[in-house]
Amino acid sequence: QVQLVESGGGTVQAGGSLLLSCAASKSTYGYCMGWFRQAPGKEREKVATKQAYAYRGETYADSVKGRFAISKDNAKGTLYLQMSSLKPEDTATYYCAAEAGACTTSTDFDYWGQGTQVTVSS
Repeated sequence: QVQLVESGGGTVQAGGSLLLSCAASKSTYGYCMGWFRQAPGKEREKVATKQAYAYRGETYADSVKGRFAISKDNAKGTLYLQMSSLKPEDTATYYCAAEAGACTTSTDFDYWGQGTQVTVSS
């Protein structure tokens, strides 16, 4: 089992940046990690994933490619999401998630944080 706690959300103007962090209760080595978001009235969207073992192995939703960057510090057990050039449509609650093993297209994340709110004003 792993517990996840997100932080770093807030309100920012369009074009600004935010760094989200997700602290895990154990090392994130060997875990596929991901960031998801959900806006009111919309379905949950997978934003980015980071492979369990590979040095790179990141994937991004088309809507955030080139603006967001996912990374993790296995030793600290922390996952990050650097968000830049933020747009009002990025407004959502952001969740981190973890699943033991490598990320695949059918990864079903078992562990979730409580979420952190990101609001981008125009």
